[in-house]
Amino acid sequence: MTTSDQTVEKPEKRPVDRIPPLRRLFPLGLQHVLAMYAGAVAVPLIVGGALVGMGELEPGDIAYLISADLLVAGIATIIQSIGFWRFGVRLPLMQGCTFAAVGPMIVIGGEYGITAIYGSVIASGLFMMLLAPFFSRLVRFFPPIVTGTVILIIGVSLMDVAAGWVGGGTGSADFGRPLDIGFAAGTLLLIILIERFAPPAIQRVSILLGLVIGTLVALPFGLTDWSGVGESAWFGLALPFHFGLPTFPISAIVSMCIVGLVIMTETTGDIIAVGEIVDEPVTPRRLADGLRADGLSTVIGGVFNTFPYTAFAQNVGLVSITGVRSRYVATFAGVILVVLGLVPALGAVVEGVPLAVLGGAGVALFGMVAASGIRTLSKVRFNNSNILIVAVALGVSLLPTVSPDIYAQFPTWFTIIFDSGISAGALVAVLLNLLLNSESQQRRFGGSDRDVSAHDAVRGPYAPAAADQGDATRAS
Repeated sequence: MTTSDQTVEKPEKRPVDRIPPLRRLFPLGLQHVLAMYAGAVAVPLIVGGALVGMGELEPGDIAYLISADLLVAGIATIIQSIGFWRFGVRLPLMQGCTFAAVGPMIVIGGEYGITAIYGSVIASGLFMMLLAPFFSRLVRFFPPIVTGTVILIIGVSLMDVAAGWVGGGTGSADFGRPLDIGFAAGTLLLIILIERFAPPAIQRVSILLGLVIGTLVALPFGLTDWSGVGESAWFGLALPFHFGLPTFPISAIVSMCIVGLVIMTETTGDIIAVGEIVDEPVTPRRLADGLRADGLSTVIGGVFNTFPYTAFAQNVGLVSITGVRSRYVATFAGVILVVLGLVPALGAVVEGVPLAVLGGAGVALFGMVAASGIRTLSKVRFNNSNILIVAVALGVSLLPTVSPDIYAQFPTWFTIIFDSGISAGALVAVLLNLLLNSESQQRRFGGSDRDVSAHDAVRGPYAPAAADQGDATRAS
């Protein structure tokens, strides 16, 4: 046997593990950062502003909160995308502060002080890490009828954020002026034209080009604001326990651990969604690694005086619209976030992108998330039960979106769960699937129009093939 006969070809890397060349890596990574930046800095702005009003912080401390948040978001993204040992799902996911924690953190800060916020954040991160292997087993409760519904809910729920951007910023004095909406529509049209007429290499960065060109066109209209660039420092290092050593009130810890459960539910939906998009199976062990990384990032956030971290759903839409599956694009975006956290002036440059321009891109991004959910639901046989599952879960998820004060009279533990349309919709979808597509229901209606396909009922986490055979046997 010759040497050439003995040569064994190396197996080709899966798309998710391929590293694009730098000339593509930089614009693709920057695109992810621009898509998430407004959402990433919103939590420190909201919570920081509330704490300033309470006298817990000085106005100048908000700049520190933003820099520290970007730094930890970058670290969290790198952990999630590259992974080490049992931390990180190793998929193209971006990490940022969760909005689910905003209300509880403001309440904790007002009652116990700022150090209690960070103590409860650290405790909730540890709680998430300990719970991850047990929570991940719930993946068997997320068959296509549930995952498709949750992904659809993620996209639809985020449209409320996109609408705020399109109008020039929710709460602004001239919200919804024609100029802002015109720029949003123009940016969206530009993205569509790039997708239709540009070469494939340019199509990959259609969102980035839409944001850059939209921002340049907006310059003479006075929509950009880069005044903060000159006022920002060129280097700033976040230090552990910047605002003092953490304290650990029991009630604050319990409240934040409930938030941790919401984070894990949202992240489960995002991980399953991106797994569907990049064609990577999400096993219970892999899901546990992703949830454990969320917990670690949350602990790091508490140490550096930022907030709990979760996967950002808007970037799932970007993975879908670009078709780029490499997790190293998210890794590079994480590096950019770290740099922005260390160089506040660069963060101020990114912050100058007009919200209306960002809103035009947001409509495409969030719409792609919803469309991915519909694609997953196309695997499901839509009998009456399954239609009801999607209808009720989607309806419940939209209640806090269309009426933000609907649960204002309810206790905090309830609003933490149900004020997030994503967690509320996911919970309803899982419970209805268990009720309407249980094994007893399948046996009862096995040969009728109520029969379900594509594992619409609860399936075992490790033996989908066996379930397939069982369904086939019943159908025959």
